[in-house]
Amino acid sequence: MNGTTTSEWARWRHRADLRAMPYALVSPFFLLFAVFGLFPLIYTGWMSLTGWNTRREGSEGTFVGLDNYRALLSDDYFWNALRNTFAIGLLSAVPQLLLALWIAHLLNDRLRGRLFFRMGVLLPYVTSVASVTLIFNELFARDFGLVNWMLGLVGVGPVDWHYGQVASWSAVSMIVIWRWTGYNALIYLAAMQSVPFELYEAAAIDGAGRFRQFWHVTIPGIRPTIIFTVVISTIGSLQLFGEPYLFDVSRNANGGPGREFQTAVLYLYQQFWFNGRYGYASAIAWALFLVIAVVVGVNLLLSRRIRGET
Repeated sequence: MNGTTTSEWARWRHRADLRAMPYALVSPFFLLFAVFGLFPLIYTGWMSLTGWNTRREGSEGTFVGLDNYRALLSDDYFWNALRNTFAIGLLSAVPQLLLALWIAHLLNDRLRGRLFFRMGVLLPYVTSVASVTLIFNELFARDFGLVNWMLGLVGVGPVDWHYGQVASWSAVSMIVIWRWTGYNALIYLAAMQSVPFELYEAAAIDGAGRFRQFWHVTIPGIRPTIIFTVVISTIGSLQLFGEPYLFDVSRNANGGPGREFQTAVLYLYQQFWFNGRYGYASAIAWALFLVIAVVVGVNLLLSRRIRGET
Protein backbone atom coordinates (compact mmCIF):
# COMPACT_ATOMS: atom_id res chain seq x y z
CA MET A 1 0.00 0.00 0.00
CA ASN A 2 2.78 2.37 0.99
CA GLY A 3 4.72 1.41 -2.16
CA THR A 4 1.69 2.18 -4.32
CA THR A 5 1.31 5.61 -2.73
CA THR A 6 4.96 6.36 -3.26
CA SER A 7 4.74 5.32 -6.91
CA GLU A 8 1.66 7.50 -7.51
CA TRP A 9 3.40 10.45 -5.83
CA ALA A 10 6.45 9.98 -8.07
CA ARG A 11 4.27 9.89 -11.20
CA TRP A 12 2.39 13.01 -10.11
CA ARG A 13 5.63 14.85 -9.42
CA HIS A 14 7.00 13.77 -12.80
CA ARG A 15 3.90 15.10 -14.57
CA ALA A 16 4.11 18.35 -12.59
CA ASP A 17 7.77 18.74 -13.55
CA LEU A 18 6.96 18.24 -17.23
CA ARG A 19 4.24 20.89 -17.08
CA ALA A 20 6.14 23.41 -14.97
CA MET A 21 9.59 23.05 -16.54
CA PRO A 22 8.88 25.11 -19.72
CA TYR A 23 7.50 27.96 -17.61
CA ALA A 24 10.49 27.78 -15.27
CA LEU A 25 12.89 27.98 -18.19
CA VAL A 26 11.27 31.07 -19.74
CA SER A 27 10.50 32.81 -16.43
CA PRO A 28 13.92 34.57 -16.11
CA PHE A 29 13.22 36.52 -19.30
CA PHE A 30 9.81 37.68 -18.10
CA LEU A 31 11.18 38.57 -14.67
CA LEU A 32 13.98 40.65 -16.19
CA PHE A 33 11.55 42.26 -18.64
CA ALA A 34 9.20 43.16 -15.79
CA VAL A 35 12.01 44.77 -13.78
CA PHE A 36 13.96 46.48 -16.56
CA GLY A 37 11.27 46.91 -19.22
CA LEU A 38 7.70 47.00 -17.96
CA PHE A 39 8.30 48.87 -14.71
CA PRO A 40 10.36 51.68 -16.33
CA LEU A 41 7.71 52.00 -19.04
CA ILE A 42 4.89 52.39 -16.52
CA TYR A 43 6.94 54.66 -14.25
CA THR A 44 7.93 56.87 -17.19
CA GLY A 45 4.26 57.09 -18.19
CA TRP A 46 3.34 58.30 -14.70
CA MET A 47 6.27 60.70 -14.66
CA SER A 48 5.13 62.24 -17.95
CA LEU A 49 1.95 63.37 -16.17
CA THR A 50 3.91 65.37 -13.59
CA GLY A 51 5.74 68.70 -13.68
CA TRP A 52 8.90 67.21 -12.21
CA ASN A 53 11.74 69.65 -12.73
CA THR A 54 14.98 69.51 -10.77
CA ARG A 55 15.16 73.31 -10.82
CA ARG A 56 11.89 73.56 -8.87
CA GLU A 57 11.88 71.99 -5.43
CA GLY A 58 8.92 69.76 -4.63
CA SER A 59 7.84 69.54 -8.26
CA GLU A 60 8.24 65.75 -8.44
CA GLY A 61 4.78 65.23 -6.95
CA THR A 62 3.01 67.89 -9.01
CA PHE A 63 0.34 66.33 -11.22
CA VAL A 64 -0.15 68.29 -14.45
CA GLY A 65 -2.12 65.76 -16.49
CA LEU A 66 -1.56 66.07 -20.23
CA ASP A 67 0.10 69.49 -20.07
CA ASN A 68 3.47 68.07 -21.07
CA TYR A 69 1.96 66.47 -24.16
CA ARG A 70 0.16 69.69 -25.10
CA ALA A 71 3.43 71.59 -24.77
CA LEU A 72 5.09 68.94 -26.90
CA LEU A 73 2.67 69.52 -29.78
CA SER A 74 3.71 73.18 -29.97
CA ASP A 75 7.42 72.58 -29.37
CA ASP A 76 9.30 73.49 -32.57
CA TYR A 77 12.49 71.89 -31.26
CA PHE A 78 10.71 68.54 -30.84
CA TRP A 79 9.30 68.60 -34.36
CA ASN A 80 12.70 69.60 -35.71
CA ALA A 81 14.28 66.67 -33.86
CA LEU A 82 11.60 64.31 -35.18
CA ARG A 83 12.18 65.54 -38.74
CA ASN A 84 15.92 65.06 -38.36
CA THR A 85 15.34 61.55 -37.01
CA PHE A 86 13.23 60.50 -39.99
CA ALA A 87 15.61 62.10 -42.48
CA ILE A 88 18.74 60.50 -41.04
CA GLY A 89 16.92 57.20 -40.66
CA LEU A 90 15.85 57.21 -44.29
CA LEU A 91 19.31 58.23 -45.55
CA SER A 92 20.98 55.50 -43.50
CA ALA A 93 18.55 52.57 -43.51
CA VAL A 94 17.78 52.33 -47.24
CA PRO A 95 21.40 52.38 -48.56
CA GLN A 96 22.50 50.25 -45.63
CA LEU A 97 20.06 47.41 -46.33
CA LEU A 98 20.63 47.52 -50.10
CA LEU A 99 24.40 47.44 -49.62
CA ALA A 100 24.09 44.63 -47.06
CA LEU A 101 21.99 42.62 -49.51
CA TRP A 102 24.61 43.06 -52.23
CA ILE A 103 27.50 42.13 -49.91
CA ALA A 104 25.63 39.06 -48.67
CA HIS A 105 25.03 37.98 -52.28
CA LEU A 106 28.75 38.26 -53.01
CA LEU A 107 29.70 36.37 -49.84
CA ASN A 108 27.20 33.64 -50.68
CA ASP A 109 29.23 32.84 -53.79
CA ARG A 110 32.10 30.39 -53.75
CA LEU A 111 34.95 32.77 -53.00
CA ARG A 112 38.40 31.96 -51.71
CA GLY A 113 38.87 33.04 -48.13
CA ARG A 114 35.12 33.41 -47.53
CA LEU A 115 35.59 33.09 -43.76
CA PHE A 116 38.05 36.00 -43.75
CA PHE A 117 35.66 38.27 -45.64
CA ARG A 118 32.71 37.26 -43.48
CA MET A 119 34.64 38.14 -40.34
CA GLY A 120 35.84 41.36 -41.95
CA VAL A 121 32.36 42.75 -42.63
CA LEU A 122 31.53 42.32 -38.94
CA LEU A 123 34.47 44.39 -37.69
CA PRO A 124 32.68 47.79 -37.91
CA TYR A 125 29.85 46.40 -35.76
CA VAL A 126 32.12 45.13 -32.97
CA THR A 127 34.05 48.41 -32.94
CA SER A 128 32.97 50.93 -30.30
CA VAL A 129 30.51 53.52 -31.59
CA ALA A 130 32.54 56.20 -29.79
CA SER A 131 35.71 55.24 -31.62
CA VAL A 132 33.99 55.07 -35.00
CA THR A 133 32.26 58.44 -34.55
CA LEU A 134 35.42 60.19 -33.38
CA ILE A 135 37.26 58.90 -36.47
CA PHE A 136 34.45 60.08 -38.74
CA ASN A 137 34.59 63.44 -36.98
CA GLU A 138 38.13 63.79 -38.24
CA LEU A 139 37.24 62.54 -41.70
CA PHE A 140 34.43 65.10 -42.02
CA ALA A 141 36.35 68.01 -40.51
CA ARG A 142 35.87 71.20 -42.51
CA ASP A 143 39.44 72.47 -42.75
CA PHE A 144 41.61 69.34 -42.65
CA GLY A 145 39.25 66.42 -43.16
CA LEU A 146 39.99 63.68 -45.66
CA VAL A 147 36.52 63.91 -47.24
CA ASN A 148 36.87 67.61 -48.04
CA TRP A 149 40.39 67.00 -49.32
CA MET A 150 39.08 64.37 -51.76
CA LEU A 151 36.25 66.70 -52.83
CA GLY A 152 38.85 69.40 -53.46
CA LEU A 153 40.59 67.12 -55.95
CA VAL A 154 37.51 67.33 -58.19
CA GLY A 155 37.02 71.06 -57.69
CA VAL A 156 34.41 71.01 -54.92
CA GLY A 157 34.92 73.54 -52.14
CA PRO A 158 35.10 72.57 -48.46
CA VAL A 159 31.78 71.47 -46.93
CA ASP A 160 30.93 72.22 -43.30
CA TRP A 161 29.58 68.80 -42.40
CA HIS A 162 28.71 69.90 -38.85
CA TYR A 163 26.64 72.91 -39.86
CA GLY A 164 24.64 72.34 -43.04
CA GLN A 165 21.48 70.33 -42.49
CA VAL A 166 21.70 68.03 -45.50
CA ALA A 167 25.48 67.75 -45.09
CA SER A 168 25.19 66.80 -41.41
CA TRP A 169 22.41 64.32 -42.16
CA SER A 170 24.63 62.69 -44.76
CA ALA A 171 27.66 62.57 -42.45
CA VAL A 172 25.74 60.99 -39.55
CA SER A 173 24.09 58.56 -41.97
CA MET A 174 27.50 57.48 -43.23
CA ILE A 175 28.51 56.56 -39.68
CA VAL A 176 25.37 54.45 -39.25
CA ILE A 177 25.85 52.79 -42.64
CA TRP A 178 29.48 51.97 -41.86
CA ARG A 179 28.61 50.42 -38.52
CA TRP A 180 25.53 48.36 -39.36
CA THR A 181 25.93 47.21 -42.96
CA GLY A 182 28.13 44.24 -42.13
CA TYR A 183 25.81 43.10 -39.35
CA ASN A 184 22.80 43.05 -41.68
CA ALA A 185 24.89 41.44 -44.43
CA LEU A 186 25.61 38.44 -42.18
CA ILE A 187 21.90 38.13 -41.34
CA TYR A 188 21.09 38.10 -45.05
CA LEU A 189 23.90 35.64 -45.70
CA ALA A 190 22.54 33.19 -43.14
CA ALA A 191 19.11 33.45 -44.77
CA MET A 192 20.53 32.96 -48.26
CA GLN A 193 22.27 29.77 -47.23
CA SER A 194 18.92 28.29 -46.25
CA VAL A 195 17.50 28.73 -49.77
CA PRO A 196 17.51 25.28 -51.46
CA PHE A 197 20.22 25.00 -54.10
CA GLU A 198 17.82 23.02 -56.30
CA LEU A 199 15.88 26.21 -56.96
CA TYR A 200 18.97 27.85 -58.45
CA GLU A 201 19.63 24.78 -60.58
CA ALA A 202 16.07 24.79 -61.88
CA ALA A 203 16.29 28.51 -62.66
CA ALA A 204 19.60 28.00 -64.48
CA ILE A 205 18.09 25.19 -66.56
CA ASP A 206 15.26 27.54 -67.53
CA GLY A 207 17.86 30.01 -68.78
CA ALA A 208 17.85 32.49 -65.89
CA GLY A 209 21.05 34.46 -65.44
CA ARG A 210 22.67 35.51 -62.18
CA PHE A 211 20.56 38.64 -61.78
CA ARG A 212 17.27 36.87 -62.52
CA GLN A 213 18.20 34.09 -60.10
CA PHE A 214 18.89 36.68 -57.45
CA TRP A 215 15.64 38.54 -58.12
CA HIS A 216 13.30 35.57 -58.55
CA VAL A 217 14.90 33.00 -56.23
CA THR A 218 17.02 34.69 -53.58
CA ILE A 219 14.78 37.66 -52.78
CA PRO A 220 11.56 35.60 -52.38
CA GLY A 221 13.48 33.02 -50.35
CA ILE A 222 14.73 35.54 -47.80
CA ARG A 223 11.69 37.87 -47.79
CA PRO A 224 10.88 37.23 -44.07
CA THR A 225 14.47 38.13 -43.19
CA ILE A 226 14.27 41.31 -45.26
CA ILE A 227 11.08 42.29 -43.42
CA PHE A 228 12.80 41.61 -40.10
CA THR A 229 15.80 43.80 -40.95
CA VAL A 230 13.54 46.59 -42.21
CA VAL A 231 11.61 46.60 -38.92
CA ILE A 232 14.75 46.44 -36.78
CA SER A 233 16.48 49.15 -38.82
CA THR A 234 13.40 51.36 -38.53
CA ILE A 235 13.36 51.00 -34.75
CA GLY A 236 17.11 51.60 -34.53
CA SER A 237 16.87 54.70 -36.73
CA LEU A 238 14.15 56.23 -34.55
CA GLN A 239 16.25 55.52 -31.45
CA LEU A 240 19.45 57.02 -32.88
CA PHE A 241 21.53 58.69 -30.17
CA GLY A 242 25.23 57.79 -29.96
CA GLU A 243 26.28 58.83 -33.46
CA PRO A 244 24.71 62.33 -33.51
CA TYR A 245 25.71 63.00 -29.90
CA LEU A 246 29.37 62.22 -30.51
CA PHE A 247 29.37 63.90 -33.93
CA ASP A 248 28.42 67.17 -32.20
CA VAL A 249 31.81 68.55 -31.19
CA SER A 250 30.22 70.92 -28.63
CA ARG A 251 28.84 67.97 -26.59
CA ASN A 252 25.81 70.01 -25.48
CA ALA A 253 23.29 67.64 -27.14
CA ASN A 254 22.11 70.41 -29.48
CA GLY A 255 23.02 68.37 -32.55
CA GLY A 256 24.93 71.16 -34.26
CA PRO A 257 24.94 74.96 -33.83
CA GLY A 258 21.42 75.23 -35.24
CA ARG A 259 20.14 71.79 -34.15
CA GLU A 260 20.75 70.55 -37.69
CA PHE A 261 21.11 66.88 -36.71
CA GLN A 262 19.52 66.73 -33.26
CA THR A 263 17.47 63.52 -33.13
CA ALA A 264 14.44 62.84 -30.95
CA VAL A 265 16.41 60.75 -28.43
CA LEU A 266 19.13 63.40 -28.33
CA TYR A 267 16.50 66.06 -27.57
CA LEU A 268 15.05 63.81 -24.87
CA TYR A 269 18.52 63.42 -23.35
CA GLN A 270 19.04 67.17 -23.40
CA GLN A 271 15.74 67.87 -21.65
CA PHE A 272 16.35 65.20 -19.03
CA TRP A 273 20.07 65.55 -18.31
CA PHE A 274 20.91 69.17 -19.09
CA ASN A 275 17.61 70.90 -18.30
CA GLY A 276 16.36 68.58 -15.54
CA ARG A 277 12.82 68.49 -16.98
CA TYR A 278 12.04 64.92 -15.98
CA GLY A 279 8.32 65.14 -16.64
CA TYR A 280 8.72 66.73 -20.05
CA ALA A 281 11.46 64.29 -21.06
CA SER A 282 9.20 61.40 -20.06
CA ALA A 283 6.48 62.80 -22.31
CA ILE A 284 9.00 62.88 -25.17
CA ALA A 285 9.89 59.25 -24.45
CA TRP A 286 6.26 58.16 -24.58
CA ALA A 287 5.58 60.19 -27.71
CA LEU A 288 8.58 58.55 -29.38
CA PHE A 289 7.34 55.14 -28.23
CA LEU A 290 3.99 55.78 -29.91
CA VAL A 291 5.70 57.02 -33.10
CA ILE A 292 7.83 53.86 -33.23
CA ALA A 293 4.75 51.67 -32.68
CA VAL A 294 2.87 53.40 -35.51
CA VAL A 295 5.81 53.28 -37.95
CA VAL A 296 6.53 49.62 -37.22
CA GLY A 297 2.82 48.81 -37.57
CA VAL A 298 2.73 50.50 -40.98
CA ASN A 299 5.87 48.58 -42.01
CA LEU A 300 4.31 45.26 -41.02
CA LEU A 301 1.05 46.11 -42.78
CA LEU A 302 2.84 47.00 -46.01
CA SER A 303 5.02 43.90 -45.72
CA ARG A 304 1.99 41.62 -45.37
CA ARG A 305 0.31 43.28 -48.32
CA ILE A 306 3.43 42.86 -50.47
CA ARG A 307 3.70 39.23 -49.36
CA GLY A 308 0.07 38.65 -50.28
CA GLU A 309 0.53 40.11 -53.75
CA THR A 310 3.55 37.96 -54.60
